[in-house]
Amino acid sequence: MSTFHSDRSFVAIIGDIRGSRSLTQRREIQENLGTILQEINEGFEADIAAKFLITLGDEFQGLLFDGRSLLKIIEKIKMSLYPVTFRFGIGMGRITTDIYPEMALGADGPAFYRARSAIELLKENESKKKAVLSDLSFRFEEKNSTTERLLNTVFTLLYSLEHTWTDRQREIITDQLFHQDGQKASALRLGITQSAVHKALSAGSYYTYEKALKEITSVMEEISI
Repeated sequence: MSTFHSDRSFVAIIGDIRGSRSLTQRREIQENLGTILQEINEGFEADIAAKFLITLGDEFQGLLFDGRSLLKIIEKIKMSLYPVTFRFGIGMGRITTDIYPEMALGADGPAFYRARSAIELLKENESKKKAVLSDLSFRFEEKNSTTERLLNTVFTLLYSLEHTWTDRQREIITDQLFHQDGQKASALRLGITQSAVHKALSAGSYYTYEKALKEITSVMEEISI
């Protein structure tokens, strides 16, 4: 199996399924997650330094060259497997070991240390039942600590917004996020009127949500250089 080594920074992702042990269809959910990760490996091949894979029963990880497609990947996992919910720890930094492009296993270094720290913080906040919760946490190098705090705050706000969506709003918002081709196209795919699509997007503050994701992606691209 081929490997490579680089002194550049990478973006490591560690994710896990919330409350997995209490899920009644745990095996099926794990299989569905595996399918989605395979789709991500194929669809985002140019962005992936080491392919996503399930590492433990309910945990998975992957390694990206930069943050350009990070949020698209996370949104695909979240939206495709809803109502299953996840935590995502994101770490940016070097990888000090050899990297195996075919699987994000065995790679180690500050990027993964930070991703692990981020996901453990999410678990800690949940166990303490803190009022401020999120499903995603970033950890960057010290020089980007201000950016880290700002992005984590934005994701807390977006997490709160997501929890106001009805199932119907989520379905329509998911369609828009995946396809990005306008309200008429969504209406045709979903078999509803454009007016219904517009109403759901407005009620769910979709355009605010979408703009925030795009701005975060721009920031990630800048600090990945």
